[in-house]
Amino acid sequence: MAWKTLDDMDLAGKRVLTRVDINVPVEDGKVTDATRITRLLPTIKDMLDAGATPILLAHFGRPKGKVVPEMSLGQLVGDLESAFGCTVIFAADCIGDAAAAAIAAAQPGDVVLLENTRFHAGEEKNDPALVEEMAKLGDIYCNDAFSAAHRAHASTEGLAHKMPSCAGRLMQAELSALESALGTPKRPVAAVVGGAKVSTKLELLGNLVEKVDTLIIGGGMANTFLAAQGIDVGKSLCEHDMTGTASEILEKANAAGCEILLPTDVVVAREFKANAANETVASDSCPPDAMILDAGPGTVANVISALDNASTLIWNGPLGAFEIEPFNTATNAAAAHAAKLSAEGKLVSVAGGGDTVAALNQAGAADSFTYISTAGGAFLEWMEGKELPGVAALG
Repeated sequence: MAWKTLDDMDLAGKRVLTRVDINVPVEDGKVTDATRITRLLPTIKDMLDAGATPILLAHFGRPKGKVVPEMSLGQLVGDLESAFGCTVIFAADCIGDAAAAAIAAAQPGDVVLLENTRFHAGEEKNDPALVEEMAKLGDIYCNDAFSAAHRAHASTEGLAHKMPSCAGRLMQAELSALESALGTPKRPVAAVVGGAKVSTKLELLGNLVEKVDTLIIGGGMANTFLAAQGIDVGKSLCEHDMTGTASEILEKANAAGCEILLPTDVVVAREFKANAANETVASDSCPPDAMILDAGPGTVANVISALDNASTLIWNGPLGAFEIEPFNTATNAAAAHAAKLSAEGKLVSVAGGGDTVAALNQAGAADSFTYISTAGGAFLEWMEGKELPGVAALG
């Protein structure tokens, strides 16, 4: 990979403009999930240990180029200090005198937090004038926000062209994990792609059939593939207008030598609610008044067999309606098996996407996966084979 890391930079005495993602959920003035903050600690620690001053650039919410007080990053200072174990100096702007004064006031071992970059309309427009003003504040640019790397904004892409640039530890870990999963993976490679709709994951499926050896399709999108084969899926969630596209993906997979695993048996119910009366039937035997809500035990056995034969796994999306019991059974069983193989060193497993992280956490499998990406859009675009501006700019 062409990008540099902190190890390639002389950090001693340097001001490091560090793009981070601290767009965390806040309720009643309190952070409800500090994961994005705590994951920055390796980058911050390495910079401070090397004698650098980390200067954090970040967005928060969607203020659309205006100053919105409730979207100020000032409210996160306490949480950052707790996570980093040091003083965090807040600047009321991300450019100009206020930012320069905060940086000048920083003592060795301090971190500087600049105000929400999106308070400036030029941020999302990647305005060269704003980039110029930001660049005056530092000596080195470090991008540690993979989750924002699919956006070509001033602080995610523009600065990388103006200053010596590198990836932070979180960005480095994310890129290394994705490279091991899709760039130069150990084969065979299996992918689990689930979720409600084929239409939202068309590019993903089209890219994966040319990259992986086995593609396991679950969730509502599996119903569309079953329907494409002429199977009646009853009242199941299904995009009937996408069956032609599903057929094209099946043909593309066949031509590429990619095996597609669809459900062979399914769990059906007449109503969508927890513990609804249900039965397991063959995937081509869904009653007309029922809906498919999970994959059946035979399908789970096929998935587990595919995982046993794989060396690398990419996971995006659940296999069924995992939010309600007992329709989380297939997702939980497959996730637990992938976690076991990963813990035993037999499988490199990389997962990402909002529903995916929630499903793996619910299954108690997340901690054993090789890598879990918290980046939604950027993770998906990488899997779709798209170039991410924030990553490309580091090369």
